[in-house]
Order: sequence, then C-alpha cells, then structure tokens
Amino acid sequence: MVKPSASLQTVGVFDSGVGGLSVLKALRRECPSINFIYIADSGNAPYGSRPPEFIEKRIIEIADYLVGAGAQIIVVACNTATTVAIEKLRARIAIPVVAVEPAIKPAVARTKTGVVGVLATERTIESAGIAKLCREFGQGVALLLQPCPGLVERVERGELATDSTREHLCKLIQPLLAQGADTLVLGCTHYVFLEPEIRRITGPEINIIESSEAVARQTMRRLGDCEAVDLDLKPGDETFLTTSLPEVAQPIFSLLWGGSVEVRKLENRSACASNLACIRA
Repeated sequence: MVKPSASLQTVGVFDSGVGGLSVLKALRRECPSINFIYIADSGNAPYGSRPPEFIEKRIIEIADYLVGAGAQIIVVACNTATTVAIEKLRARIAIPVVAVEPAIKPAVARTKTGVVGVLATERTIESAGIAKLCREFGQGVALLLQPCPGLVERVERGELATDSTREHLCKLIQPLLAQGADTLVLGCTHYVFLEPEIRRITGPEINIIESSEAVARQTMRRLGDCEAVDLDLKPGDETFLTTSLPEVAQPIFSLLWGGSVEVRKLENRSACASNLACIRA
C-alpha cells in the first residue's frame, strides 16, 4: 500500500477518451487533496473496435508516461483496457494499478428477476475478462451481453441528449427489458454520461449500476488514509491531457466535467513534467 506523505499524492487516470472523466469525478469527490493527471487517448478512440494488441500497446505507453510524470498510482478508467490487458500492465509497472471493470457481481446481487443486461463495447463483450466475470458471478442468472457500437463516439462528440442518441439507446436497451432484465450494467465509463437518457427509457424501477464510486474507494484505500492527508493540505488540482486536438477536446471535457477546464496536447514525457511544474507553481 502507498502511504500518505507530507506532500500531495498524484494519481494518474486514463481512458480511451473522455469517458473516464466519470471515474475522475468520483475520485475527486472521494479525496479533494489529491493531484490528478488525466489522459484521454481520444486520438485512438474508441478502443472497443481495436485489436487487443493495439490496446495493450497503448495502455503500456500511457502508463509509462504517467509513471514518468510522477504518478504514484494509476487508475485504468476504461473497461475495454481492463478486460483486454490489465494483467500485462500490472506485470510491467511497479506502482499500484486500480482498474474499472463491468459491475457484474453487484448487478447479480441486485437482480430480482434473474436477468441482467450488460451494455459494453464490442471488444469488452468478446474479451476473456468478461467471460471470466460471467463464469465467476453469473451462475443461476441470465446475463444478456449487449455490444453497443457507436455509443462511445456519441459521448466523444458530446451528443448526450439528442434525438438520434435516444433512438440508438432505445434499440440497444428495449430488447433487454423485453427479456425481463431488471438490472443494467453500464460496462463502459463513457456510458455513465448517458445515464439520464438511459433512465428515461427504463423508468425508475430498473437498477442501473456502474463502477466509478467503487473504483474511487479502492483507489483511496490503496493511497492510504486520505482524510489524514487532507487536514493541512491545499486542495489538489487536475491536469487534463489528450491525444486529439485540444481545441476540439476542450468543449467536451468542460461539458462532462461540469465546468471550464484547460486541455493540453499529450506531448513527450519531459514536456509533460515541464507542463505540470508550470501548472502547479
């Protein structure tokens, strides 16, 4: 376990794009004194249709970058990256790695009808990781695995409440409800930003479960007793980086974060360290 020190802790968070901001928001609520570096690999999003070898290469490159930028713990805020390559990442780097994964276990505990719908990317649905979760926690329950092509791209464009997005969600969700699902798992961090529209389709009686709060709690456990760190320290800050064009990414980041933020281009490691020093000075 990483013990709190007299200085601010730094946590690196990354996702294939902007979806991991849902996890970052949960992390910020959990402990206000932590510094966060967030990387959106939007220039390569979505991961859901990428080959596993590509995903492995990208998450290793990004994790190495975060380690070089001073992160003491890394949060993989991407279900696809977790299900495809988390063990290889953990074997490579020495610092702790916390990862999001589809919340199948709590969903199975909540269902009354014994039917659970899982909304996820194509790559997550096809992965060995999701098969393992189904074997471990899905006994006696019908798990309906629903690939959701196009949803990540809609969130990346900020199309959260358009008629087109709503129609697309209906096509994905209505068949699950028709088969008796009373619980839906949001198996992609991007989908959390679509929850209000999903709730409009399902009504209030359907359980909607995602993992951001659980990941935040686990991260804080790994960092140690963050409340002890909070007492005499200033609030932490966030550094937002993207592999896409910052001028394109910034409005989407600000929309999803809930306030105006500055987004910078992901550069080489030395440039990152220089940028962070300037921001925190």
